[in-house]
Amino acid sequence: MSAQNTAVQPPSDATAAVRHPDAPAPGEPVGSHYANCFGCGSGQPHGLHLAARAGEGVDLTAEFTVRPAHQGAPGLAHGGVLAAALDEALGALNWLLRTIAVTGRLETDYLRPVPVGSVLHIAAEVTAQAGRKIYATAEGRLDGPDGPVAVRADALFIEVKVDHFIENGRQEEIRAVMDDPDVRRQARAFEVNP
Repeated sequence: MSAQNTAVQPPSDATAAVRHPDAPAPGEPVGSHYANCFGCGSGQPHGLHLAARAGEGVDLTAEFTVRPAHQGAPGLAHGGVLAAALDEALGALNWLLRTIAVTGRLETDYLRPVPVGSVLHIAAEVTAQAGRKIYATAEGRLDGPDGPVAVRADALFIEVKVDHFIENGRQEEIRAVMDDPDVRRQARAFEVNP
């Protein structure tokens, strides 16, 4: 094994991310992908129901309440669910860039157990951009935003066009989402550069 994978670290020629002028204002909720999204959608009974709010820069905060359906070991959050919560918060950062992007790589470190019933307070930020690559980092804390770090992640996102989902998603879900004119307009608006 290599000592450390640098795939989630920005290259030396990366630039600072710039918050889009049409991004949600600081403190405002960051939108949901759609109702059936496992991470942020309200239509998934066992989903994460992650609620994110825009920060001042290209950053956000989010909260995730660990429910019994999210456990792995008895009484503790499943590690994959914790990774999904961080991935969801990291992916929500793209709302602040008004960019459509998908996870290319996610490296997660687990530092302490997360009990069922606890709230994971997540802080995420974009650290840099290089072409279509977006680099970001997040950490989840217990017992409040300043509590002990339980899990953290570094991620690489790749900018894509909405056609990525249209061409690769299950057609009945794609049609249902794209039949909503507000969703279609919003998705296409993200493809236009400021």
